[in-house]
Amino acid sequence: MWIGACTSSIGTWMQSVAQSWLVYEMSKNNPRFLAIDQFLGQIPIVVLALLSGVVADRRSRRHILLTSQYIQMTCAFTLAALYVTGVLQVWMVWCLSFTVGTAQAFGGPAYSALVPSLVGKQDLPNAIALNSIQFNLARVIGPTLGGLALLYAGATWCFTLNGFSFLAVITTLYMIRTAFTPAKSREPMLESMKQGIRFIRERSGMQPLIVLAFVMTFMGFPLLTFMPVFAKEVYKGGSGTFTLLLVCSGLGSVCGALTIAWLGKLKHQGRAMLIALCILGVLMIGFSLAPNLPLACVAIFLSGAALMSVFSMVSSLVQLITPDEMRGRVMSIYNLAFRGGGPFGVLLAGSLIPKLTAPVTIACAGVGMIALGVVFLSTQKRVTAL
Repeated sequence: MWIGACTSSIGTWMQSVAQSWLVYEMSKNNPRFLAIDQFLGQIPIVVLALLSGVVADRRSRRHILLTSQYIQMTCAFTLAALYVTGVLQVWMVWCLSFTVGTAQAFGGPAYSALVPSLVGKQDLPNAIALNSIQFNLARVIGPTLGGLALLYAGATWCFTLNGFSFLAVITTLYMIRTAFTPAKSREPMLESMKQGIRFIRERSGMQPLIVLAFVMTFMGFPLLTFMPVFAKEVYKGGSGTFTLLLVCSGLGSVCGALTIAWLGKLKHQGRAMLIALCILGVLMIGFSLAPNLPLACVAIFLSGAALMSVFSMVSSLVQLITPDEMRGRVMSIYNLAFRGGGPFGVLLAGSLIPKLTAPVTIACAGVGMIALGVVFLSTQKRVTAL
């Protein structure tokens, strides 16, 4: 499963590099078009989150994931065909992003619920951290291969290779056998959704974690989304500079995830996560105000490590306090918060960058991240006690 997911993630990042650069150039360097592309890719996850969670608790999670992978593979090949024939326009990219986001809206809760059923509860923090490692290892390898393919072979190869990469995870899904199969239910779907919301409201510490997931992605995702703006406008580079920044960020994220996997379940993990959140804010400010590219690479490396440490710790805390029979619904709401904050943060940042510049906008997000960590450390004792 790990190898298949890693291969698919590498392909996805290859396409992401080419697609972001392509949209930015096709829009004549308009950051709003980048923001819209990201928004359309993420908003289905927000809209369909509760429904997809109920489906993940009622249907085979493996079958849901297979359907999601087939749809994403088709979209990748379609994008390649449109580009190579010369008919591709920005609105077509947006439509495909929306379709992929819809597939991910159902695949995300199914995948999040499937992983814990493959390992014991005592190994869950390590499994989540290792899963983060494969995603961020892909962030290192994918942009590197994507940048090389974009420079020497063109965007078509980035999209085509991404399409083929889904075959690895599809093959893996046909091979695995899970220890938990959702029970059949005739309960109305609306009632199942209410049960998931009720569980989050009643479980100690769960509500603050959901709120935290939304707000930290609201302020953190613009750092990654507007890398092309920093590469082209701030450091006067091209796709190579963009790839370099992504690779540094990905390397840092791998180091952060490895550290969390090595540490395992920490005592007072909630407090450690909030301290890491404050450190992330400081590093975001450092990256945005870096006077040259080498210092920016160091800052984005450290930011990636802090970002992934925070994300891994929040995710493992949510998973550890959620039973198997509720996991699909709870993780769908968590994904709603985690993935939902990003699109709105990106839209806001995209509208502010033309007025304030990218460095000032990201620095303000860093200040907000520090404030968020301090407020939670001071007021959310249920989180710091986890």
